[in-house]
Amino acid sequence: MDDLDAEDAKLVTLARGAAGRVSQTTGAAVRDGIGRTYASAAVDLPSLRLTALQAAVAQAFAAGAEALEAAVVFGAGSDEDGLKAAKEISSDVTAYSVIRKEVNRLA
Repeated sequence: MDDLDAEDAKLVTLARGAAGRVSQTTGAAVRDGIGRTYASAAVDLPSLRLTALQAAVAQAFAAGAEALEAAVVFGAGSDEDGLKAAKEISSDVTAYSVIRKEVNRLA
């Protein structure tokens, strides 16, 4: 996690917390263009399935975010569907995957 700046490290904390609140192994968090953050775990209901990153992006979009600066997926090596959603808002979003303390850049 030393590879992340302080603001991106906060996203890891938020993503980990979102997963922990609902006893999931994965969570995600995004930061919008004005610094607001949104975090979520995956949604797995019979009528609705969203990855953690899709859910966090949906929260940001619903709150009126016009840009995303950064995204973190905690506990999973990737989230292609979530990354695709994030890039629909900001094609240049910086995204990371964090498993334990290993950080990998996704975009």
